[in-house]
Amino acid sequence: MNVLRRLLAAAFAVIFACSACSKQTSAITNGRHPWTIPGVLRIGAGEEPDSLNLMYGHNWATDSVTPLIYSFLMRCDPKGNYIPDLATTVPTPANGGISRDGKTIVVHLRKDAVWADGAPLTAADWLFTYRAVMNPENNVKTRYGWDLIDSAASPDPYTIVLHLKRASVEVLGILTMGGAAYPPMPAHLLAKTPNLNRSDFNSKPLSSGPYVLKEWNHGSSLTFVPNPRYFRGAPKLKEVVWKVVPDTNTLFNELATHDIDVYDGGVQPPGVVPKLATIAGVTVDKRLIASWRHLGINVSHPQLADVRVRRAIAEAIDWKRINDTIYRGYDQLAVSDVFPDLWAAPSLPPYRYDPADARRLLAAAGWTMGGDGVLHKGDLAMHLTIYATTGHQENTQSQVYMQSMLRPLGIDLAVRNFPGSYLFAMDGPLYTGKYDLEWSVDTNGPDPDNSGSWNSAYIPPNGANTSWLRDPIVDATSTAAASTFDPAKRKRLYQREEERLRELVPAVFFSWQTSYTAMNSDVKNFVPSAFLADTWNAWEWNV
Repeated sequence: MNVLRRLLAAAFAVIFACSACSKQTSAITNGRHPWTIPGVLRIGAGEEPDSLNLMYGHNWATDSVTPLIYSFLMRCDPKGNYIPDLATTVPTPANGGISRDGKTIVVHLRKDAVWADGAPLTAADWLFTYRAVMNPENNVKTRYGWDLIDSAASPDPYTIVLHLKRASVEVLGILTMGGAAYPPMPAHLLAKTPNLNRSDFNSKPLSSGPYVLKEWNHGSSLTFVPNPRYFRGAPKLKEVVWKVVPDTNTLFNELATHDIDVYDGGVQPPGVVPKLATIAGVTVDKRLIASWRHLGINVSHPQLADVRVRRAIAEAIDWKRINDTIYRGYDQLAVSDVFPDLWAAPSLPPYRYDPADARRLLAAAGWTMGGDGVLHKGDLAMHLTIYATTGHQENTQSQVYMQSMLRPLGIDLAVRNFPGSYLFAMDGPLYTGKYDLEWSVDTNGPDPDNSGSWNSAYIPPNGANTSWLRDPIVDATSTAAASTFDPAKRKRLYQREEERLRELVPAVFFSWQTSYTAMNSDVKNFVPSAFLADTWNAWEWNV
């Protein structure tokens, strides 16, 4: 491990030698840095979208890029508040947009929105999208929230009326952006298509947002130019370039040499963070974001079915030490999957680091040490595998650390990593249940509803409950919390739900990530968000 650190230190020394080259020593001209290209914003990112149709896109890049080219009914500001986009107002019980029983939602649309080809954007486009999502011929990534709509209608071209099967805050989420939210799609182009699974639209969409896709050089970059018909008016930028640089060190080097304007990779490698401030002409925005790292546990596997085993794993690992060493203490240790700055955040203690109690729990669960140094119980042996995504040094370091902490207890932990495109695919290990433990990051929307992660109704293929948890208390509390718009009631329900999750240990909530978004100081109005995408206000950007 020390050798690895020395090699990384040497690599960063080379990077910063580069960063001191002529680009940084040039004087400011015409009020801008010499490396700034007026009207052009170059965003560096570690991945590219897997689709430009959100119905099929699974990754962070898709969630980040699509707000450039689509208008949604609503968006979210950096603090997670809903703000109107195509909707004229955000529906609430107070303004009559949500009925008293919570089962009817009315959305009024602005009348000046059009598609990039000039066709009017109306309620018919959203209704077409709803039918496409529910069409079994379309292999959409999820119907979470959409399946709660009992019927949808448009009494006029600019009004949408939704009747729900039950009151649910989930539906507001699907009207917004990110996750299971899909923007209106052009009915006038797609209505006659039997399904959209292989449609050209998925890579060459018609824009309704501030920018249109100019070109997509797969594996390299996406270039966007202003949409002259955007209802807010054409953006000031001449071009937005989403530059794909999978290697984190190379991406940082491009920031240091000013070949990109924004390092929007979310969380930089920990060793890079203290050096960001040394780059001339770069400002750094630091904020806690709603992305939580966790150890996911497949409770359906026989070795992990007993809660005492899962609790033992939680107590056998020094989570604070992992955060302090591997992640340099930059992130905030977690106790739940509800964002700690959110109104619904519960009050809970962390799992204590107690290897002795972990041994006691394993013995109480009937596991005894074998001559091979591994725990056994009947025909079962405590051989487990932990999965994570490739390309992230911190993942492997964390896995090896867990491996070393569990081995003295008789838990043999093998490490296997895969590209995210496979690990999180619907036919990959998590969604098919073919894993024991997984180390990954989930990202929350602004609402605390987490039914899709823990409610048994959303066990794959019906949702993202990839811990395969079935518990009546979690089911009841998560359903009840999502069925009321009363914040006080919801907060009490989430407190109880998270207490129960802590008892059951379907996951160990490790940390909330701190994002350090570094950008050229000539960039204006790029405001990073704690929730969803930093592209929430892309029409206001300028360089």
